[in-house]
Amino acid sequence: MSSAFVKEGEARHLKDVAPNIGALLFFLRVENNGTVIRDEKIYFSQKHGCDVYEMSDGLAYALDDENHWFIVLDI
Repeated sequence: MSSAFVKEGEARHLKDVAPNIGALLFFLRVENNGTVIRDEKIYFSQKHGCDVYEMSDGLAYALDDENHWFIVLDI
């Protein structure tokens, strides 16, 4: 059986990634088929009240109040 097929419930979601930058980078690398994703800029956002991590994949990520990662859509 091909490992390309993922059983229901085995897929990882961004909200399930440990609340640290290393875990986020690993998750993004797996999600991008092995392409290394780097943190480009890290800063505190007054608007969101938390640290925002702009990554080389063109997206920005942050931790919510429950320590779950989310994509910041309005930087």
